[in-house]
Amino acid sequence: MGWIIAILVGALIGWLASLLMGTDARQGALANIVIGIVGSALGRWLFGDVLHIGGAVAAGSFSLLGLLWGVLGAVVLIFILRALRLL
Repeated sequence: MGWIIAILVGALIGWLASLLMGTDARQGALANIVIGIVGSALGRWLFGDVLHIGGAVAAGSFSLLGLLWGVLGAVVLIFILRALRLL
């Protein structure tokens, strides 16, 4: 059951990040899921572990704060992918 929740939350986070970055038309559902899950992990690591922002450890969890940090991490991931011309 945890994998299903992770996929659904990842899809939501990836979709919101792609809307913010204007890449929604180029991405499919699978890309949204992958970007959401990887972006949440990136957000948790970057903002929580590296920058020591307290609430960032909730990135990717199904809460308002967790979704916010997850979307922020996914936006950073999309920015990096666009800079490398992979997206």
